[in-house]
Amino acid sequence: MSQKAMVAMSGGVDSSVAAYIIKQQGFETVGVTLKLVSNEDIGVSREKTCCSLKDIEDARNVSFKIGIKYYVFNFTDNFKNDVISRFIESYEKGFTPNPCIDCNRYIKFEKLLERAVNLNFDYIVTGHYGIIEHDGVSGRFILKKALDDTKDQSYVLYSLTQKQLSKILLPLGKMKKSEIRKIASEQGFINAKKHDSQDICFVPDGNYVGFIENYRLKKYNPGNFIDVSGKIVGRHNGIINYTIGQRRGLGLFYHKPLFVCAKDAEKNTITLGSEQDLYSKRLTAADINLIACEKIERPLKVKAKIRYNQKEQDAIVEQISESQFHVEFDAEQRAVTKGQAVVLYDGDIVIGGGTII
Repeated sequence: MSQKAMVAMSGGVDSSVAAYIIKQQGFETVGVTLKLVSNEDIGVSREKTCCSLKDIEDARNVSFKIGIKYYVFNFTDNFKNDVISRFIESYEKGFTPNPCIDCNRYIKFEKLLERAVNLNFDYIVTGHYGIIEHDGVSGRFILKKALDDTKDQSYVLYSLTQKQLSKILLPLGKMKKSEIRKIASEQGFINAKKHDSQDICFVPDGNYVGFIENYRLKKYNPGNFIDVSGKIVGRHNGIINYTIGQRRGLGLFYHKPLFVCAKDAEKNTITLGSEQDLYSKRLTAADINLIACEKIERPLKVKAKIRYNQKEQDAIVEQISESQFHVEFDAEQRAVTKGQAVVLYDGDIVIGGGTII
């Protein structure tokens, strides 16, 4: 009896080809699209978001083409609570969140996996670019970077647990994007040339401030710009309007360039400084998840990255509690940002990661 696989299909080419490959490998395959937002609720047209009506039709079309059953699961309430609310609350606290990581963590690899297990599926499948392997020596599942460096998504998968890794298949991990497009074209998929989604799915116009204000039905109080010595140098328009490293749009006329270096939501202040003031060598991360090991027993030489598109940097990591670790980089890093993820690597292997606090 063949094993059963539930494929998360966004309507894009990657998840479509993932479904095709899994079906070809002999799995009893079902395609599923997750309805995550009501487009009317967030005030955008249906063409603009991931998993919109157009995306659902594309996924349904591909499912019919490859001969698998197809369903739509409504996870809008979960998405509101676990992704959108976290996103807004993080900005209100002066952090800069990564909602795609939360979506993977709380929706795709938690809620969807729970649903799949309850429906007696053996695996869930996604179109993420990453590699999952089982290490026979340690007995642990490990996550590795994808073969195609330009598409690798291991950074946004760092929160996967051992239980989840044992139930996930990532068939695209050892493939190039060009191969994916070729398969989709050969199979006549309607989305073979569809562009990859680049935006936050619930803020497709990129105006996250407008989204937060519309969602909360409020404007955020102005406050003081201060310099690194604490001196007031101007007024800001609300703390959610600014990100670490920002230079433009401050509305100040000053004798030298100023950058956003820190945000204090409690005091409603934003610290401005020089370019050099943005650099630091140390960070602390909380809510950590370790994949390659159960615990970091002693200070460990690693590669680390503090944003998705950054190249890994040499660093030392020391676990300081069950839920936190401290990272010290060999070289200063620009704009280390609270709320973003730091992910640790040993070569191609993901050691783990956490949220910068």
